[in-house]
Amino acid sequence: MFSEKKKFIAETQQFEEEEEEGFNLKSSNPLHSYGVQPLGNLYFNPGSVNSRNTGLGNLQILSDELVLEILGLVDGTHLGVLATVSKSFYVFTSHEPLWRNLVLDNLKGRFLFNRSWKVTYISTFYPSFDVSWNTHFSGLRVRNFYSDYLFQSWLCANLEMKPEWLERDNIIRKRGISVDDFVMNFEEPNKPVLLEGCMDNWDAMRKWDRDYLVNLCEKIPTLGSDYEVPVYFREDLFSVLGNERPDYRWIISGPAGSGSSFHIDPNSTSAWNAVIKGSKKWVLFPPDVVPPGVHPSPDGAEVACPVSIIEWFMNFYGSTKNWKKRPIECICKAGEVIFVPNGWWHLVINLEESIAITQNYVSRRNLLNVLDFLKKPNASELVSGTRDRINLYEKFKNAIERRFPGTIDELTLKAEEKKMSFWDSVTDSKIGAFKFSF
Repeated sequence: MFSEKKKFIAETQQFEEEEEEGFNLKSSNPLHSYGVQPLGNLYFNPGSVNSRNTGLGNLQILSDELVLEILGLVDGTHLGVLATVSKSFYVFTSHEPLWRNLVLDNLKGRFLFNRSWKVTYISTFYPSFDVSWNTHFSGLRVRNFYSDYLFQSWLCANLEMKPEWLERDNIIRKRGISVDDFVMNFEEPNKPVLLEGCMDNWDAMRKWDRDYLVNLCEKIPTLGSDYEVPVYFREDLFSVLGNERPDYRWIISGPAGSGSSFHIDPNSTSAWNAVIKGSKKWVLFPPDVVPPGVHPSPDGAEVACPVSIIEWFMNFYGSTKNWKKRPIECICKAGEVIFVPNGWWHLVINLEESIAITQNYVSRRNLLNVLDFLKKPNASELVSGTRDRINLYEKFKNAIERRFPGTIDELTLKAEEKKMSFWDSVTDSKIGAFKFSF
């Protein structure tokens, strides 16, 4: 067994040294590949038989994705039983996302992560079971197992971010600007900005860490007193709904490599995200530019994108260098706040263990956008964060009209005037023809 471990470590080191793209594996992550190799390697071993197929029997005709989808319907006990059927089933049932889903679905947040999702599940449900054997290089290593899908999944989970993925920093940074400047230069034109100095007086900056949050996870009012909404975001019109407003604020904590793949924030809201500990890499695309590799459905209800953030960087990030509309990028560090305008696609990855707080909000600048979104024909599929998706539009519109009478009409008139002024700039009202300026 010791010689097998040494051989596995040597092969891992060889992978690092020979990788033409210069990728590096994380030294802190368990390197559980279980011996899985890319399918292309099979063609360099003509005498080999793919043990993936022999171990699956009649199920070998199914794609890896379908096998894993079927296994996702099985509980933890039966996954453990299936792992003893064959080496191939052992590899498939060790797929970390299967155990992650079991932990999140069954424990509802009441757990402490223990090295891997599989170990976390076993140690939580079977505390008498000794999991100390599960060290960084333990686990059965299966020979002649070839699978592009499983190999790439493992690779993406264990790769470090390449330095060139972190170099581009083209966001506008501001410190101490007035609310009027923020509205005129960023919120009104719907442009991202990174704000410095907004969190200098927050108690959260000195108090919040993982242990503090775990101890106070049931005491949300206590956490709320540790920070204050930056002055730029205090107009939040969804507050007129009181307790019926959609979900809007979250504390986000995660290790290096965790994050969110490309998405647009819910209900056409804008957002701010404040980093309290750690740092985050942000990539943002404007509403009219769909990120490469991302495929939203025509109605916007579904988004298909790569299975991991690292996979997007590996396969698609390089192509954006030559785009006319390049993404806005930055590294947001502790003490900094990023403004994410409504409709912008964004991806976020933690570069180290990080804690942040984020809130979605509605101001007068995007009120009409939110109302238009809430009254879409398929609002029952698009609206999120509330049980009453169908009636949210009427509730919100009526509440705004009661609290701020005439506001919606005033904003609608301004929007129409802006459209008219635009057409006045490109047409000649006297002769009804376009006019050009060179």
